[in-house]
Amino acid sequence: MSALASAYTRGVKRLLIIYHTQSGRTGALTAAVERGAAREGSVEVLRQKAFDTTLEDLIAADGVIFGTAEYNGYMSGALKDFFDRTFDPAQGKVTNKPYAVVISAGNDGTFANQYIERIARGYPLKRVADPIIVVGQVSVEAEQQCEELGEMFAAGLEMAIF
Repeated sequence: MSALASAYTRGVKRLLIIYHTQSGRTGALTAAVERGAAREGSVEVLRQKAFDTTLEDLIAADGVIFGTAEYNGYMSGALKDFFDRTFDPAQGKVTNKPYAVVISAGNDGTFANQYIERIARGYPLKRVADPIIVVGQVSVEAEQQCEELGEMFAAGLEMAIF
């Protein structure tokens, strides 16, 4: 039984952070999201790579944050693979689940974000925060912004705001 499925049986709110990183920048951003979410304390947070994430993990989560690098104006192949594996079988099982996006961009991240939004609407998921797009190296300010996203998201789950 996955950690999220185990939390589900205990009635704990669950935040799933799905990400892919090669350079380490997206990993640093999603680690900051995880740190911020952990401040809430009563929300269980699971951060895992897209290739390791299953449909069951998505269903068991109360909310999801997607982290990806931008490659040639698109999301990572690993995140796209996750969407490809879960899209059809998730229909009717994740309706209006809240989500947010964190992108480590080489360009401006606009199209990567647009593609993720289009796919998320098809599940359908509900965006609850503006995307965080970090161009270039990860700064202290970018990490703080990601921590704030994680804290806000976890608090929103705990208070059943979304």
